[in-house]
Amino acid sequence: FSGRDWETSQDRGERRTEQSTERATPGCWPSRQIYISVFHLIHLQTACFMSRLLSSLQDMDREYVGFATLPNQVHRKSVKKGFAFTLMVAGESGLGKSTLVNSLYLTDLYNNRKVLNAEERIVQTVFITKHTVGIEEKGVRLRLSIVDTPGFGDAVNNTESWKEIEDYIDQQFEQYFRDESGLNRKNIQDNRVHCCLYFISPFGHGLRPLDVECMRALHDKVNIVPVLAKADSLTPTEVRRKKMKIREEMEKFGINIYQFPDCDFDEDEEFKQQEQLLKDSIPFAVIGSNIQVESKGRKFRGRLYPWGVVEVEDPAHSDFLLLRNMLVKTHMQDLKDVTRETHYENYRAQCIQNMTRMVVQERKRRLVLHTHTHTPTHTHRIDVHRTTQTHTH
Repeated sequence: FSGRDWETSQDRGERRTEQSTERATPGCWPSRQIYISVFHLIHLQTACFMSRLLSSLQDMDREYVGFATLPNQVHRKSVKKGFAFTLMVAGESGLGKSTLVNSLYLTDLYNNRKVLNAEERIVQTVFITKHTVGIEEKGVRLRLSIVDTPGFGDAVNNTESWKEIEDYIDQQFEQYFRDESGLNRKNIQDNRVHCCLYFISPFGHGLRPLDVECMRALHDKVNIVPVLAKADSLTPTEVRRKKMKIREEMEKFGINIYQFPDCDFDEDEEFKQQEQLLKDSIPFAVIGSNIQVESKGRKFRGRLYPWGVVEVEDPAHSDFLLLRNMLVKTHMQDLKDVTRETHYENYRAQCIQNMTRMVVQERKRRLVLHTHTHTPTHTHRIDVHRTTQTHTH
């Protein structure tokens, strides 16, 4: 359109405004031409932009190497191989260890367990039992091993009753060290204990001497996660006080429990708050139940009491959900990493030092033996030589 048409359009627009009429006039046609021209201009600019974008993507394609797919490759390989996790539960009988494990993994690992009577418990010693089950969820396979310690803390004299537990952990380290040092290292089975849930009795004023000695004996060998058992037997105020008391005593006696990793500076606030909540919840006050109860039209795992219903997975009732999320969803791999990089490496370094010390001692012994073997012969030759010279003179 020309400037003349544009001026005509303006004049006619002003007249149309003055006459206050809505009738269409020939002066509106230049406006339509404007819209069409603007549309063509936008279309050309869009086509030009898309052409440049396509060219840029092609250039990026030519510069793309492909190592950005490494995480996907690792993921596929890990899922195909499957995962393994070994959890140990320790604590005196009657604290709900078996029930909690069944509640954590929605399974029944102790259906054939024999419950001992009081007379049988008198002569019972600590022994180790291991239950292994395969679990699959959304195509991910997990070989879960539960190591139980029946008999711990049940005797009249519990002196060094944790020795069996300590020896078992060392045996798994030793077996892995042998497999790792062998010729065939292709299919090494990892039976190392990655986490120990230590159950603390809710009855009492804090940690017992047995709890202190046991955790101090194990804290350099395994990730200890303290658990306050049977939290439904305590009021919320009692739970808070007992948690504070247990934390103070663990710090006082130098007990090193599993430390949650520090958050990176670029983590979102929600994740940081969740991590802080886990740290503040130590020891986890938990409730376990294998029974489905019904209340208000819902079915859930819980316990029915005359005064109400306790729901296992309700955060207002216990820390069960926090513990399960920590063990399964958020920190399972970190527990395995700490076991491999800290506890097992300490054991491995100690083994190598002992082996080196034995080699050095053996060399010294052989050197001393060699010296004692050759010294008398040399002395005898000197004496004979001297005797011969004397007779000659």
